[in-house]
Amino acid sequence: MTGQFAPLDWIVVAAYVAVLIVGGYVFSRRRTADAEEYFLAGHTVPAWLAAVSVLSATQSAATFLGGPDYGYRSDYTYLGGVLSSVFAALFVARVLIPRFYAARVTTVYELLGQRFDGRAKRAAGGMFLVGRVLAGGARVYLAAIAIAMVMFSSVSAPSIMFAAAAVMVAAFLFTFVGGLRSVLWNDLIQFVIYVGSAVAVFVFLWTSIPASTGQVVDALAAEHKLLVFDPSLDLTKPFTILSLCTGLFLLNVANAGLDQDTTQRLLASPDAKTGARGLILSALASIPIIAMFITIGLLLHIFYNRPDLMGSANTAATQFSGEKVTVFVHYILTQIPPGLRGLVTIGVTAAAVATTNSALNAMSSVLITDFYRPWRERTAARSERHYVQAGRWGMGIVGLAMFGAAVLSFYWQRYTDTPLLEFALSVMSFAYAGLLGVYGVAVFTTRGTTGSVIAALAGGFVTVLLLQPWMGLGLTMLAFPYQLCVGTLVAAGIAAVPGGRSKPRSC
Repeated sequence: MTGQFAPLDWIVVAAYVAVLIVGGYVFSRRRTADAEEYFLAGHTVPAWLAAVSVLSATQSAATFLGGPDYGYRSDYTYLGGVLSSVFAALFVARVLIPRFYAARVTTVYELLGQRFDGRAKRAAGGMFLVGRVLAGGARVYLAAIAIAMVMFSSVSAPSIMFAAAAVMVAAFLFTFVGGLRSVLWNDLIQFVIYVGSAVAVFVFLWTSIPASTGQVVDALAAEHKLLVFDPSLDLTKPFTILSLCTGLFLLNVANAGLDQDTTQRLLASPDAKTGARGLILSALASIPIIAMFITIGLLLHIFYNRPDLMGSANTAATQFSGEKVTVFVHYILTQIPPGLRGLVTIGVTAAAVATTNSALNAMSSVLITDFYRPWRERTAARSERHYVQAGRWGMGIVGLAMFGAAVLSFYWQRYTDTPLLEFALSVMSFAYAGLLGVYGVAVFTTRGTTGSVIAALAGGFVTVLLLQPWMGLGLTMLAFPYQLCVGTLVAAGIAAVPGGRSKPRSC
């Protein structure tokens, strides 16, 4: 089979676009009265919808493409790492979410404004914006690779940039009018498409393997590909029991409790208990979903590397038009029939759109609530409608920044030659290191000042940057979870140096 899109594939894509248009119209009919309604959906989000939305925001194209790639190359150890998200969710639900609700904040960074002053709040918000732009751009780029390959049979820079721009425009238009309420219901639609397309591929792949279930399991076990918990103390491995208890736990705490992209959904619930329940549900539900993507990769290993079980030899190419491709993308291009190929394409697109529109709204909420509104209100009072409009302009600004980060990722990932899943996760460490260190000091001690907070945020970012192997400084090749640990310790040490609590100023 060829990778050319067939008419049936275009029909599936057209149906997806129609769903987006209808959904956008339905969710934009309700007038958004104020900024709280626009950014927090009026605090009316039930736990189940918050859970689905958090899943959609975190289960990006990196998981859709990177999960099978990891399973093909390795084993289930990434799933073992995912279990750390459950422990992190319990920690955030018990420690951070009640504090956010008690402080009645719109963004999590307002907590630092109350603990220190407005400059600390804006510094943390700025660090989130930088990190989320980089991480969001990386996810858009990963989705654009698959979309360009499957739809246009091209992996040239122009085709990938066009696909990235299409994802950004779709996410922006769906979020522009209705704010977080639109994002939440759009996440539900995208989640159903995303998971449904993955299930369809899983079933198709499973039925294409003539061997019995027992034979497949025995073959994978013989090659040690069913390993879930890796006891290794090798610090170059990103998914081990040690990393699960250290860097991966910190990564998930930061994602669930310090990243406005996730916490915005939890703050939109009626109360702290509902928000906490939504977070825990999302962490538990992520385990079978990620297990399915990794299992697809394991089955691809059987499909391409075990001709004795397949009854014929199948070759997994690593190049497409001169560019590297993952085994899952190669399988989509060469084995999946028309119709299903279109469904998989919109599955990748749905994952990217859901992640992107949530990031746009979250970044805009920080940009307006923590930066623009305090500045504007120092000169003159403005109506709530003004800040709703400002939020829409904010999404346009951060959307352009994310597209720029997607372009940067095109060259970055090629230069570092990092596997897709690790690339997407490692990008998040840059901003999270400083935020983890600062919040650890702010929540659990009385130490620190505004100056030390700002210095700590910068120190965490720079530390993770210096630990990157491509910096060429001859530093230890630490896996990204341990880079995050080092960056967090450095940031916490800097933040905690001053012994006195600064007097809060106006936020």
